[in-house]
Amino acid sequence: MSTIKKPSLIQSFLPIIVLVGLLIVNVLLVYGDDALGGANQLALLFSGAVAAVIAVMNGYSWKEILRGITSSITSALPALIILLLIGALAGTWMLSGVVPAMIYYGLDILNPTIFLFASCLICSIVSIATGSSWTTVATVGIALVGIGDVLGFEKGIIAGAIISGAYFGDKMSPLSDTTNLAPAMAGTDLITHIKYMALTTIPSIVITLIIFLVIGFFYDAGGEVGQVEALQAAIESKFNITPWLFLVPVAVIVLIVKKIPAIPALFIGSLLGGVFAVIFQPDLLISLSGETNFLTASYKAVVDAMTTDIAIVTDNELVNELLSSGGMAGMLNTIFLIICAMIFGGVMEKTGMLKRITQSIIGLAKTTGSLIATTTASCITFNITASDQYLAIVVPGRMFAEEYKERGLHPKVLSRTLEDSGTVTSALIPWNTCGAYHAGVLGIATGEYAMYCFFNLISPIMTLVFGFVGIKIAKLTQKESENIEE
Repeated sequence: MSTIKKPSLIQSFLPIIVLVGLLIVNVLLVYGDDALGGANQLALLFSGAVAAVIAVMNGYSWKEILRGITSSITSALPALIILLLIGALAGTWMLSGVVPAMIYYGLDILNPTIFLFASCLICSIVSIATGSSWTTVATVGIALVGIGDVLGFEKGIIAGAIISGAYFGDKMSPLSDTTNLAPAMAGTDLITHIKYMALTTIPSIVITLIIFLVIGFFYDAGGEVGQVEALQAAIESKFNITPWLFLVPVAVIVLIVKKIPAIPALFIGSLLGGVFAVIFQPDLLISLSGETNFLTASYKAVVDAMTTDIAIVTDNELVNELLSSGGMAGMLNTIFLIICAMIFGGVMEKTGMLKRITQSIIGLAKTTGSLIATTTASCITFNITASDQYLAIVVPGRMFAEEYKERGLHPKVLSRTLEDSGTVTSALIPWNTCGAYHAGVLGIATGEYAMYCFFNLISPIMTLVFGFVGIKIAKLTQKESENIEE
């Protein structure tokens, strides 16, 4: 039996240094926005290989390393399945006219001045109701990108408004998995966590909404009324637009509110999209499939929309860009990125390198503010290195729980910090499961939208301000301390 040595701090940082170096080369020097097409995936694999070599030098066997990789990928499987279903759902919702109807009616309601503000607010409401930022982005988010594109907004700022609202709702909803996970790791209950988290989260979303409202008043979107009418006419030329189509997204939202798991809910949503396509868009199905028999045409068009791609051609080029979807196949590159990220994260976690990095900075936390800052930095580090928001909550939560208690801090201080930094920053990292997901679903690179995700950027800053200034930092009472010890 070989003796396993703990990794040194230099060894632990080396794979990350290699990764950052390769990402800089890929994004800034060689591939630019195309880096997610394969170059960044290989950067993650190569960095994982560097970590594996160091692990072997420290006494780990390849079987142990492989178990870490397998465990990491297994934890991401639900997300990968959801990605495939989102691709299928996007395809059938396009084919049935659900997304075109959202764009059509949205153009009547949303004007350029309030568009960004309204998009953020709408996504906040939907995300609170569903408890899922992913579902919000994949449903109303896709439609809002189309509307904003028509109104003349840059795609990056549209995505920023959508993701900001979606993550506010995700944080504050009792149905959210991360909102349940954070208090469980810290040692407090859900309702206490949500109430305490509102102290930092409400100011963050208010500032975000004000920013988007101000931008709306001064942003020269460049959209014209005549252009909007032309786009609506082009959509009507291909689709039977009716409010009945909104029954499909409403059904999905109801399923999720009723606590139906995301995977079956999205699968049902995909099938409903196919059914509504058969009912409301029969001419389109025949046109796309090239078949004369309606049953054959329906089957072929729906299956193609779910699995490969759908492209509806009109006489308006902008509409043609909006009315296309890649189906499940369009998600494969994102899935490729997530698998590579989980390989890297699996090696780093299994071999103790992530833990070594975090432990090295705990000693720097002398005050309450610096402890909260250390926790925030750890969550962000795990989002960057482990590429998964759950690990960014679970691992720091486990590591810091005792430290917070020893300093007399209530567990809800830790749970709030985990959410303010771990949950929201995951969407800003291109190779994180969340960042890769949103970029893949919206078709907008993470680098394009990250700077506009004001809520996601403000939240960790807000928790740091509260920590260093000492605003509402809850202390453990004697009774609470005794209950925790018991």
